[in-house]
Amino acid sequence: MRFLERERAALAKLLPGLDESLRAVPLMTLEGPKSPGIGLFREAGGPGLLAPTALQGRGATALETLRVQRALGSRSPSLAVATTMHHFSMATLVGLSDSGEGLEWMLVQGVASENQLMASGFAEGRSGTGILSPSMSATVTPEGVRITGVKRPCSLARSMDLLTASVMVPCEEGEGEELAVALVPAESAGLSVSGFWSSTFLAGAESDQVTLDNVLVPKELLVRTASPAGARLDEVQTAGLVWFELLMTGSYLGAASALVERVLLNDRVPDAERVRLLVEIEGATAAVEGLARRVDEGAPDESALADSLYARYTVQDALARLVPRSVELLGGLNFMTSDEVGYLAACANGLSLHPPSRSRMTGPLSAYLADEPLTIA
Repeated sequence: MRFLERERAALAKLLPGLDESLRAVPLMTLEGPKSPGIGLFREAGGPGLLAPTALQGRGATALETLRVQRALGSRSPSLAVATTMHHFSMATLVGLSDSGEGLEWMLVQGVASENQLMASGFAEGRSGTGILSPSMSATVTPEGVRITGVKRPCSLARSMDLLTASVMVPCEEGEGEELAVALVPAESAGLSVSGFWSSTFLAGAESDQVTLDNVLVPKELLVRTASPAGARLDEVQTAGLVWFELLMTGSYLGAASALVERVLLNDRVPDAERVRLLVEIEGATAAVEGLARRVDEGAPDESALADSLYARYTVQDALARLVPRSVELLGGLNFMTSDEVGYLAACANGLSLHPPSRSRMTGPLSAYLADEPLTIA
């Protein structure tokens, strides 16, 4: 089996024509701020990848989605990283319902059937908070909920149709508050997008600043969890973080795979060196695929969340070894005559920058091994 054959087969099966379209565009064009990648992803039906087939989606499993993200990362790291945030929002929305009925399922169907892109306004980048912990303030009015806040960086900022944001609202029954997920249309009055990402790396992900200034979200675009913090909400947050770690890790594996593929296709590189790289990156991929299979077996629990972190940090270590080795084996001429090798090497290191960082998780993981509940720092 050729390198990346399974991944590109999954991409061809679920999003026909996308791989060919991406391959026809130069890498550095796909990675620029005016990249056509996100548009090509939309045209191929990518927004519905995780939506059930009964709701006009592609019904991809976790394993299939992981392979799709690795294939995308090998063509355009920016596109893989950006679409991970859409899939994270979709997985969270699907996870908010066990019945297959209700408002959230109508929203999932709408996103899938109309190929809408969802940017994530969740608080996954804030240390010391849950992945769905509100980062924006909300005021309940007779017309709906008015939201104020800022998300930066926010991938898909300029191509999004909807922004998903978590907010606390009064319970419909009884006292207290419950968490809800608001879907904010991109054209809403009071929503604006401004520049934030100044780096040339991953510029195609459109990771800019999204500001909400007293934006009205109608009741029909507010999905309530019907659960206070500490109950079912914890399960949804756990599943959301597992999906985040799974697909983001796969995306950066794709970026590194683009480098490894160049080495494997270079006959001047000794067989021993090529096989060494192949073994290391496929071994790291196998660890993440094991996690994906576990997600497909049932709702991720606390132990699955721990496993997602183990797999992610394992991949980080593997990339730290194989990426510079790939650059070395490709040689100075490749590095000097094209931006692609240096660019891919820099992008592949981006996994370590996503939360939660290993340094902040040292204490929580140590406590977890001593049979205490797992917390996310």
